[in-house]
Amino acid sequence: MAVSPAAQREGVQVGQSLADARALYPTLTVRHADPAADLKALDSLSAACERYTPWVALDPFGGGMGTANLYGAGLWLDITGCAHLFRDEEALLNDLFHRLNTAGYRARAGLAATAGAAWALSRFAAHEHNPSIILPTGQNITSALASLPIDGLRLDGNTVEGLERMGLRKIGDLYTVPRAPLSGRFGGAVLRRLDQALGTLDETLSPRRPCPAFEARLTFADPIGRREDIDAALTRLLEQLCTDLERATQGVRQLVFSLFRVDNIVVRVQAGTSRPNRDPVHLAHLFQEKLEKIDPGFGIDAVVLAAVETNALTVRQVGLDGGVDNTNRENTAKLVDRLGGRLGVGRITRLTPAASHLPEQASQEIPASGAPEVDCKDWMGPARRPTRPMQLLVQPLPIEVMAPVPDGPPVLFRWRQRQHRVRAAEGPERITPEWWRIEGDNRDTRPLSKDVRDYYRVEDEDGKRFWLYREGLYHPGLPPAWYIHGFFA
Repeated sequence: MAVSPAAQREGVQVGQSLADARALYPTLTVRHADPAADLKALDSLSAACERYTPWVALDPFGGGMGTANLYGAGLWLDITGCAHLFRDEEALLNDLFHRLNTAGYRARAGLAATAGAAWALSRFAAHEHNPSIILPTGQNITSALASLPIDGLRLDGNTVEGLERMGLRKIGDLYTVPRAPLSGRFGGAVLRRLDQALGTLDETLSPRRPCPAFEARLTFADPIGRREDIDAALTRLLEQLCTDLERATQGVRQLVFSLFRVDNIVVRVQAGTSRPNRDPVHLAHLFQEKLEKIDPGFGIDAVVLAAVETNALTVRQVGLDGGVDNTNRENTAKLVDRLGGRLGVGRITRLTPAASHLPEQASQEIPASGAPEVDCKDWMGPARRPTRPMQLLVQPLPIEVMAPVPDGPPVLFRWRQRQHRVRAAEGPERITPEWWRIEGDNRDTRPLSKDVRDYYRVEDEDGKRFWLYREGLYHPGLPPAWYIHGFFA
């Protein structure tokens, strides 16, 4: 839940019932909360804040993720070792607030030696006229937090209410209370949060972007901007990264190439692979077109290449008798990667076998990226001819057929106003309907076949080969229905 500044000036508060809020402000506009959109916006904002520090985390206690947003959605920024890049801490905060205000956000900030103290200062010490509070290093945190309300310790509502009933309304009120009775009544949460805020107990926070297990970086004495220099840096990073991946028997699935410009702007380029890969030449090709669109600005003084997603990749036998020849598979994977980088990964699909003996349902379309690897043997053998057509029609088309006997192979058929004389025919191959499937249980919405099909492989006098079938069992007095379903090579 959130309240706009205009509504706040009329007395509307967060946590108030809608009836009370409308009584105070009759023209109040109410809109339904969208936690998913809020979280997406907060995550996008956290990504933008990485221009100040690589260590940014979402604040789960601040709300904005589906809970009552009593304290406002928040972000943690650990700027240790980063403030000097903006001159000092105050200049960093000024730049941050300028960008947030330009984007339409209202924000407050607290800067302290501990995460708990910074959280309390941002929520209960900062205000509209002084939106940022900086607690200099060395200043007494105990005295700075003493006058702040007990809510500043990030405690749940029931605990805060219980402490206030005991007369403990300020953080400083806890300093003189015996610890054992306090822990016995409220558990360890109160003392843990107090010690974390005062710095006597370490607090571990996880950043939004986990540190990649494999990363390579380069810094330059003088900024670079030419495309040739960027390509050379990428090649060097890829060689280093792929060496580390080979040592760990890993292959990369997602790569992020970050270019740090001298004006504090970070340009990130992503590339993905359909299968684990550690070929530096192939991976470099995936970045070529994307690097043409980047703007180096006034120069780039550092680049980082991170493998944000990896999978196991072991060495396989190639090209020896008794081994598995993966040349075609690897070439296909490289083609998928190149097409995915140009057209979009979601637009590249492949066919995989499905659990159905009906021809139109014997395969299914899946994303080409990340498709499971299946080791298949050549079940046909070198001397056998295929029993299934190379081209299958999406919908079988009716044809006119002449057969010597109703349930025999055709000797002549007419399709698309053209007559075909059958020189040779093989069959029939009978395919029965899948009775165990319920009506409508279908991958691609085609209606399930309810009749028996007798398939024939036929060749006409011109050498063209077709896949025809007769639908239904023979019934005296009823002409059989014939269809063409595919073409052989």
